[in-house]
Amino acid sequence: MRKDITIPTVDNVYLAALQEWNDDFMQKTWYAYLINDSAEKLESVIIVSNASGTIDGETRKTSSLRHNFAEVLPGSSIKIELIEDSVLVLDNSFMVTFFIGNTLYDKNYVFTAGSITENNIVELPVIFKEGVLLK
Repeated sequence: MRKDITIPTVDNVYLAALQEWNDDFMQKTWYAYLINDSAEKLESVIIVSNASGTIDGETRKTSSLRHNFAEVLPGSSIKIELIEDSVLVLDNSFMVTFFIGNTLYDKNYVFTAGSITENNIVELPVIFKEGVLLK
């Protein structure tokens, strides 16, 4: 029975954090983006994000944020949310679920605590800006 179940792998769909100017805070802030570098349209995209970890010996967990997008076109990206500076010291998790055709895909992307820094910046596919990339 188990051999009959195939779990599809997520290819060419990435999560990235990049810094952009924020007029509200009058400084550069980190934003999470979903990048579709595949030739297929992602449909019914649902993203659940949260952060958890330890600060000063105390366990902390943020509330979950939920986002949905009707579609993410091939070779495009979509801004998900602002990543507040205070949660950069926590593990930031993004559970991404979507359809390609009739097949359901899901993948959990995790920015580990302290990984969203300028030291981990690379050039991002599709966006062609610099940011922290999770594959």
